[in-house]
Amino acid sequence: MDHPSPINRRPIIHSVQFRWHTGLVLLLGLLFFQAPGTGAAEPLPPQAGTVRLADLVDEAYANNPSILQAREMWRATVENHRVTTAYPNPQLMVTWFPEPIETRLGPQDWNAQLSQTIPFPGKLSKAGEMVAADARMARLKLDKTVKETMLAVRESFYELWYIRQARTVSRHNADLLDHLVTLAETAHADDRATYTDVIKAQSQKGQLQYDALLLEELEATETTRLNGLLNRPVDAVIGDLQSPMFAPLSVELEAIYQLAEANQEDIQMAQASIDKREAGVSLARYQNLPEFKVGLFYAGIGQPDVIMVPEDAGRDAFGVQAGISIPLWFGRNSSRVEKALAERSAARAEKVARTNTIRTTVRNLYFKARNAQRIVTLYETDLIPQAARAMETAETWYREGESAFTDFIETQSVWYNFQLALARARADYGINLARLERMAGAPLSGTSSERLQPTAPKVAP
Repeated sequence: MDHPSPINRRPIIHSVQFRWHTGLVLLLGLLFFQAPGTGAAEPLPPQAGTVRLADLVDEAYANNPSILQAREMWRATVENHRVTTAYPNPQLMVTWFPEPIETRLGPQDWNAQLSQTIPFPGKLSKAGEMVAADARMARLKLDKTVKETMLAVRESFYELWYIRQARTVSRHNADLLDHLVTLAETAHADDRATYTDVIKAQSQKGQLQYDALLLEELEATETTRLNGLLNRPVDAVIGDLQSPMFAPLSVELEAIYQLAEANQEDIQMAQASIDKREAGVSLARYQNLPEFKVGLFYAGIGQPDVIMVPEDAGRDAFGVQAGISIPLWFGRNSSRVEKALAERSAARAEKVARTNTIRTTVRNLYFKARNAQRIVTLYETDLIPQAARAMETAETWYREGESAFTDFIETQSVWYNFQLALARARADYGINLARLERMAGAPLSGTSSERLQPTAPKVAP
């Protein structure tokens, strides 16, 4: 039942409009998001033309240039294995003498040598182990690039979803505030409100206009970022986003530590680097061993210009060659091994450092995800319902002359900020959960029955 204000002497049409818009605000506050764990709503079915996160992830995997670059670098490293483990190319040396060298059998016009270097047995296999480790690291870098790109797409999706939710709240709030400004101006003309009330309502409207402009620019910026990840034109249009499904974090911190240490590419690459340096120590020792060389020699002999021609005159010369390198410089040999040992120690230390860094990052993301989840629950179950009741109370008190118009403006501003904070907390939870799952390399949220589905903002008919 409406209670006409004792101050108001004009027709009560403004009071009716005021009441209707207050109901709109309350309806928005109660329907914009649902409390976690209530199970009051099932996930909305995808609408025709809506953009799903899974589709964006698939498109990024197929088209992202960073993934293509990492894939080709991995292929190049794989092909390098055969290059490294092959024998050195044979060498052919031909010598021609402008003035032939006289020999007993005749002048030597030219000669040729063909030789092949043969590394010490086992040396090439150790070099192959180092290249194989490089190939493992290149494949891990490819996996890391793919996962980092997928994470970037998820982050951009959630951020764009938040911005659009915020714009929807801002538009609905602006519609309400337009009416409140008109109401304040009318009440001031009837001496029911002070000029300060009018200024307060107008300043609040100006702030909303600034928020709307800022959100528009943020949406354009985030759209450009997402298009870049998808390798689309920067101004490509991204349709309506399907409301993301938020499931509560259901894995304990210690289990996430273990998953991260087992699945993180940085740790695996550090281990591959250790394996490479182990092979490098063995290769350094092989490099201190001699190399062998075998070859053939052929010399072309012409006819001698002598009176008494030997019986075997003009016979070409043929020979078999064999050689060995002498690793004489012991200082260089020793330094080569010491260098390899130092690189192995550095690789081991790097693995420990990466493990510690990952554990720190996991702990930080775990806190952020849990905190965002608690904030969502706080706003949905306590703060927003309280703000809605406060607005209703402020409106009743104002109509009954027990409070000022600015009190209602303040409660309306609080409700608006709470709605934005709730949308921000939901987006932050989705982003931090995505980052945490990236670190763990596995899903960490609850079962489908525990998933939370925020409803889109609804306008009262």
